[in-house]
Amino acid sequence: MSDLADKIDKDRLPRHIAIIMDGNGRWAQEQGQDRLFGHYHGVESVRDIVEGCAELGIGYLTLYAFSTENWDRPQYEVTGLMELLVATIRKEAEVLHKNNIRLQVIGDMSMLPDYARQELNEALEMTAGNRGLNLVMALSYSGRWELLNAVKEIAGEVSRGGLKLENITQDTLQQHLCTYGFPDPELMIRTGGEYRISNFLLYQLAYAELHFTEVRWPDFRKANLYEAIIDYQNRERRFGKTSAQVTE
Repeated sequence: MSDLADKIDKDRLPRHIAIIMDGNGRWAQEQGQDRLFGHYHGVESVRDIVEGCAELGIGYLTLYAFSTENWDRPQYEVTGLMELLVATIRKEAEVLHKNNIRLQVIGDMSMLPDYARQELNEALEMTAGNRGLNLVMALSYSGRWELLNAVKEIAGEVSRGGLKLENITQDTLQQHLCTYGFPDPELMIRTGGEYRISNFLLYQLAYAELHFTEVRWPDFRKANLYEAIIDYQNRERRFGKTSAQVTE
């Protein structure tokens, strides 16, 4: 693993990495276990990847932990996921704080059970002053929900006379997104062998490099993270320009 780490150019790290943590349920079922078994084992992967990003000096790590569509899963799984969320935050908040990691949340927190919101708010307050890695948890989140919410807020400003239609810009929209103030992800990783972004950061991923791996999330470790970063660094990021323009 040290050989992989040595191949990473520390001067060209992505400022923001976003990860769709997929494959927990299938990983468990392949071992003849209940789907929640995979989610519980996925927590160890979260610890390892958070540690790896903090060690490298990554500024932002966004983890897609629970989508708005996930509320439609079987009730026992939703309840188990909420209980796991609370237990994990309760256990890890002090560790995050000691390591200067700031926890942040994007999504519709009003959908979360009261006990989960309370636990989250305590962890958010505890780590609010930290200046190391920003660990962003996407909870009860979807890109379409976020964009619809932004459109409604902007439309409200226009209808109240506080904003003129002709003054709406890209920055206006960004100010109403959950991620306002964050850099857009430059690298998006999806584990579990699926090749789609599943309603995740639809606006923000416009120019992200996408890295897909067959590795199920409970098996994803620092070495896999390093491979994804090396893959990212081997790509040419043109942003609509030609190769010649980028190298000028």
